[in-house]
Amino acid sequence: MLAVALAIVLTLPAHAAPRRATRSSGDRVPIASGMVRLVDGDTGLIRWSPADVETVRVLGIDTAELLGVKGRHPGDERLPITARGAEARGFARGAFATAMRIDLLRSAFLDRYGRTLGYFFLDGRNYSVLVIEAGLSRETISHYGDNGLPREAQEVLEAPRNRPSEWMGAPGRNR
Repeated sequence: MLAVALAIVLTLPAHAAPRRATRSSGDRVPIASGMVRLVDGDTGLIRWSPADVETVRVLGIDTAELLGVKGRHPGDERLPITARGAEARGFARGAFATAMRIDLLRSAFLDRYGRTLGYFFLDGRNYSVLVIEAGLSRETISHYGDNGLPREAQEVLEAPRNRPSEWMGAPGRNR
């Protein structure tokens, strides 16, 4: 009986139970601008030290893929950079480069790949709201929930209403 129970637990999908983050969560943490590198429009790397690099998946948004299409790993084949993905990454890099202050607010949970889930704030403004208002992302709160940060999630949900035009393309589509 114990063997059957163990087999069931070992075959559960990785997303069955959210993984708790080991870093502090719930408070904004200041980050020096030179410590952050934006991989794309919704993922950043923070180099706390040469041996400590934190990958942050930005909550509340989903920008177009930089390489290829969702569900296809860039390592599978040589894929060209998508125009919408490059535009989202360029916006992110520009927004972070011009910010006088950058803060990170972490969720208490990690995503299924072990990345930190959190919101970046640039000079006090929620980056997720900024990228939606720029028309470069869609909100994901409706699908994934607030991840324990309801106030910030509500800001993201209200962002599309602040912008008259729709987001120009579904995430992962090449436009």
